[in-house]
Amino acid sequence: MENNDSTQNKIVVIGSSSVDFAAYAPRLPKPGETLHGYKFVTSFGGKGTNQCVAASKLGANAYLISRLGDDKWGKQYKEYLKEIGVDVTHVCLTSEVATGIAQITVAENGENHIVIVPGANNYLNCNDVKVAEEIIKTADVIIGQLETPIETTLEAFKLSNAIKILNAAPARKDIDSVLSYCTILCVNETEASCLVDISVDLSNASSAVSKLLEFGCQTVIITLGDKGAVYSSKFDKRCFHVLCENVTPVDTTGAGDAFVGALATYLVTYKDLPLHQIVGAACKVATMSVTKEGTQTSFPTKFDAFGEKYKFVELQ
Repeated sequence: MENNDSTQNKIVVIGSSSVDFAAYAPRLPKPGETLHGYKFVTSFGGKGTNQCVAASKLGANAYLISRLGDDKWGKQYKEYLKEIGVDVTHVCLTSEVATGIAQITVAENGENHIVIVPGANNYLNCNDVKVAEEIIKTADVIIGQLETPIETTLEAFKLSNAIKILNAAPARKDIDSVLSYCTILCVNETEASCLVDISVDLSNASSAVSKLLEFGCQTVIITLGDKGAVYSSKFDKRCFHVLCENVTPVDTTGAGDAFVGALATYLVTYKDLPLHQIVGAACKVATMSVTKEGTQTSFPTKFDAFGEKYKFVELQ
């Protein structure tokens, strides 16, 4: 089995960086009501940076193209990324704009209210791509999401001959322009449902994957939480279901980002393995992440992800 040194492979993520402010209370407040909470947590997030950190923690040579505000949160976030080994050459501090934030209230029953203010994420633009053109053109994998302007992601994808992964999250429909440039489209059930106009679950995932392939991407992966993932490609019309281990989750936040970061890392470090094993290992990383609290703090560091064979079945 070929196992290239992951530090020799370049993974470039273009996407969002945000700071999460989470308050925990017995229940969600009613309009105009003030409640006493019992826990407050500040953490680093944003789908783009989550995926970049996941790849970096698994040993990848990870580069981030992103925007933070020129405020204390932006400066702290950039310094933190440096410390954990992410290349932040193209992480810009944007003057007179706040760092993106998510204000979260979590009830004891698991319900939550979330208000997202994109802030500097809305300012990631095509000029940022032009400035980072060299690393984009020399990347082995480019990852994009939908928390930053789609035209910026499209510009990066047009420049690159690398594996291009689009994690089409949060769910939205108007992404046809970028899908034809994708090597891999990765979505969860909700995001897939939005794109194909049916409620997607394991029972109809094969049909959903077929419809998504018609958008022009080469491979489609639908993640199914604790049920694993399904995938197919235009080169092999068969649809496969990769199973994953059942665990008792502690915090599922960021599991999809852990999957995408791991997928990118393993695609370039285990190039000779079949896709079902790569997808299985990415599911393993996501599963490990849900057994701990937090998002980036829950992502595992480099380990032997292929010490086992991952189970898969063909779907009809």
